[in-house]
Amino acid sequence: MEQQENHLDRERFCCWICVDLLKDPVTTGCGHSYCKSCINTHWDKEEERGSYSCPQCRQTFTPRPVLETSTMLADSLEELKKTGLQAAPADHCYAGPEDVACDFCTGRKLKALKSCLNCFASYCEKHLQSHLQSAALKKHKLVEPSEKLQENICSHHDEVMKMFCRTDQQCICYLCSVEEHKDHDTVSAAAERTERQRELGLRRQTIQQRVQDREKDVKLLQQEVEAVNGSADKAVEDSEEIFTEMIRLLEERSSDVEQQIRSQQETEVSRVRELQERLEQEITELKRKDHELKQLSDTEDHNQLLHNYPSLSPLSESTHSSSIRFRPLRNFEDVTAAVSQVRGRLEDILSETETEILQIVSQVDVLLRQTRADFLRYSQEITLDPNTAHKELLLSEGNRKVTWMRVERQSYSDNPDRFTYWHQVLSRESLTGRCYWEVEMEECLEGVTVGVAYKTMHRKGRSSEFGRSDKSWAVHCGNNRYIFEYNRIRTRVSGPVSPSIGVYLDHSAGVLSFYRVSDTMTLLHRYQTTFTQPLYAGVCAHLGATAEFCKLK
Repeated sequence: MEQQENHLDRERFCCWICVDLLKDPVTTGCGHSYCKSCINTHWDKEEERGSYSCPQCRQTFTPRPVLETSTMLADSLEELKKTGLQAAPADHCYAGPEDVACDFCTGRKLKALKSCLNCFASYCEKHLQSHLQSAALKKHKLVEPSEKLQENICSHHDEVMKMFCRTDQQCICYLCSVEEHKDHDTVSAAAERTERQRELGLRRQTIQQRVQDREKDVKLLQQEVEAVNGSADKAVEDSEEIFTEMIRLLEERSSDVEQQIRSQQETEVSRVRELQERLEQEITELKRKDHELKQLSDTEDHNQLLHNYPSLSPLSESTHSSSIRFRPLRNFEDVTAAVSQVRGRLEDILSETETEILQIVSQVDVLLRQTRADFLRYSQEITLDPNTAHKELLLSEGNRKVTWMRVERQSYSDNPDRFTYWHQVLSRESLTGRCYWEVEMEECLEGVTVGVAYKTMHRKGRSSEFGRSDKSWAVHCGNNRYIFEYNRIRTRVSGPVSPSIGVYLDHSAGVLSFYRVSDTMTLLHRYQTTFTQPLYAGVCAHLGATAEFCKLK
């Protein structure tokens, strides 16, 4: 009984618009109560029309009424809230303007929980019970609430459209199929749906595959960004280190020149000061002698002059200043001229190298290359080293072609660099910088492995195969598939096998890429790392396969 009274209280004190307990309640002239914000929002939408209606009874008001809080109703609400009055549960909310209403509710309708495609009606939780309990109604097709149920009724015959006309590509009823669509290609709507679902499945597979491909492209582009950033940061760091070293060398040379100039300055000044002191001493002595001679000359006593004259000391040897020869007043200007000349040569070198460096920087490719011509700029001629070849491998075509001779062994001399377990061979050339080469396989089905390796990789045992250690990287081509392998970790690569594989290496950037070769290059796999040693190109022939390093120039 108490629950029933609570329910009645909720009904009485709920806003008809938001279906929640009234907040700041106001009452319209027709006597209906609403939350002040709800009715104002409702009337704001009717502003252009110039008249304002009650959402429940539709009574209109002109002009817009001035709303005031219903004090009595607000006080009653506060008292009832103290007794535990709460808003109606969400699953019992009434249908709003944007909701699908129950077709069987009378008065104020509740929200529909399901729609029935057989009854073409929508049901709230209460009126849906018959469909959930009745054996006959349980067979009906229940879907999410929909306002478009009537679109399933034929407008001509008022029948359910359970057929589909493939000729006109439209849904029809059974009567349509025997009348205006009599000679058309018609099937049941269920059969057409099955076919359309199959097509949708195929289209989804195509879309999902494209999503995977694009995600792979995005990942590759992200790797390219990381490679470019890493390479650029390293280039800046290395350049700063080199320029710092150059500045240090210049500062050392500047210090050396300054030290030599100061040393020579000290020597020359010392020599001049020494001569200057000698001349000043001689001047003092000469002035003293001159004073004595003047006194003697001024003596009036003839006998005294004659008596003292023989005792006059002779003049000391003179420092002949007339023999001193000074160079033109250039002093150290020649040194300045020489340093200035060095500066001019350095400026010329920097100007030339700046142009060269900027040209190299401008050639850095930011996007992944796609055409074969882009790679041919870095083509590298590869010749194979007989000292590394397995004794069952025959090298020909100027050591560019390798063939597994099965049981026929070649007369190679013993060498610690020779592969003894796998039928492999490495190149003579060590690879650094940017390099590109191609390998053509005559018997791709049987299998060829194309790879690169450090010279320090193993030559004996199962672990010496390309890709089975941290010293080699490889793509295995065979059995109509590709597999990339590094350090025993294998990655399956999708796509049909091609008779030619292209390999691009950017050693300093740590980029190694394998491509299926055609006019448009198809990336098979790209690996990003830091190479610590020069690399060597290599192949491993399986079951009589033949591989040849192509001449690209």
